[in-house]
Amino acid sequence: MSRLRPSEFMAFLAVLILNVGAAAGDYAAARKELVDEITRDGRRVSLSTGIRGFDARVLAAIGNVPRHQFVPMLLRPAAYANRPLPIGHGQTISQPYIVALMTDLLELQAGQQVLEIGTGSGYQTAVLAELGVRVHSIEIIEALANSARAHLAETGYSGVVVRWADGYHGWPERAPFDAIIVTAAASHIPPPLVAQLKPGGRMVIPVGARFAVQQLVLVQKAADGGVSTRQLLPVAFVPLRRRR
Repeated sequence: MSRLRPSEFMAFLAVLILNVGAAAGDYAAARKELVDEITRDGRRVSLSTGIRGFDARVLAAIGNVPRHQFVPMLLRPAAYANRPLPIGHGQTISQPYIVALMTDLLELQAGQQVLEIGTGSGYQTAVLAELGVRVHSIEIIEALANSARAHLAETGYSGVVVRWADGYHGWPERAPFDAIIVTAAASHIPPPLVAQLKPGGRMVIPVGARFAVQQLVLVQKAADGGVSTRQLLPVAFVPLRRRR
């Protein structure tokens, strides 16, 4: 879940004020505009990410998922702004561009099994489900896990499994996974997650301290079990929470 900087919060408030009268009927057009913006942003950072253009399936997923149903009611007029939004409990719903980027990096195929660490409101979860994969998602905050289940069911993503647990340890009973996505910044790449990644699998995770530079990291496990990592670009995420 992307961290919301003070400047971003002020910009978000400005968007909210400008769009406070938006009707539900405007959401489809807003999603299309968001997809167009994400496409342009992707081209600008293609050199650092190695992505020349987002997979059309990923863009279609962003265009199909009703993001406004995964944010608090008061914030729905700003749901399709390309920025993170607060969802309570000190957490945020990630910037749509980052959601698209992380999803694209996983190179998912329908029918694969994916582990998500940090369900949040369920928006990233829904984008993954749109691609036809089996999503197992872990959320450490019980209230968010419960609300995410409700959001996902209400929007038709009832096949997703959400678990209230410490995501650092992954989900051994459901492993191995074709792909793993972590939506909060860890101080290091958790060994249990690497162990639960299939040979040939990919993991995308932000790594770094809360008030330091964080890097979005792509982890790849080779067919022989060897692991390689690549830093892609600086990001700002809330920290990966742990149970004590």
